[in-house]
Amino acid sequence: MSGSLRENVGKKDARKHRKEGMVPCVLYGGKDQLHFLVNERDFTNILFNPDAYFISLELAGKQYECVLKEVQYHPVSDKVLHADFMEFSQEKPIIMEIPLKLTGSAPGLLKGGLLVKKFRKLAVKALPKDLPQVITLDISGLDVNDRIRVGDIPQESFKIMEKPERFVVGVKPTRLTGGAAPGTEEAKEG
Repeated sequence: MSGSLRENVGKKDARKHRKEGMVPCVLYGGKDQLHFLVNERDFTNILFNPDAYFISLELAGKQYECVLKEVQYHPVSDKVLHADFMEFSQEKPIIMEIPLKLTGSAPGLLKGGLLVKKFRKLAVKALPKDLPQVITLDISGLDVNDRIRVGDIPQESFKIMEKPERFVVGVKPTRLTGGAAPGTEEAKEG
């Protein structure tokens, strides 16, 4: 991704650039905070994709390794109004949202249970080289009332930033399984 440094910083200037199809952005985390512009079309591949990305950003002939931290959208049109990028170092851990992928077929689903997934992504802290592209969970061992918690996920080179007892995915009983009806106290997930 490439951008151009902003000469003026302010609401009036930002509004003018947005009309031209450019998005005002900020890069922080390094020595200096840089204000720059990126073409709105360049965000399409990054924003509308479930994957996590490291971004190589080119500004004024220099390369910056960064991650997209926050995006602000227009409340009506959903156009990108502003984006924050964070520069990172290969020697320091960073926190990044990593997508969760389920594999296998849970026996509890074949018995009529309902799959409940509490997270689409998990916040993970690790050195950039140790960050996984995706966290894969095998649900082929889940029966009715079984669940996988954060503490059950192997974390060799990274740390998930949620409490170990947090519920990630499980199979909830339904009337079809002979369990408690959904909505009763027995069927509620923690």
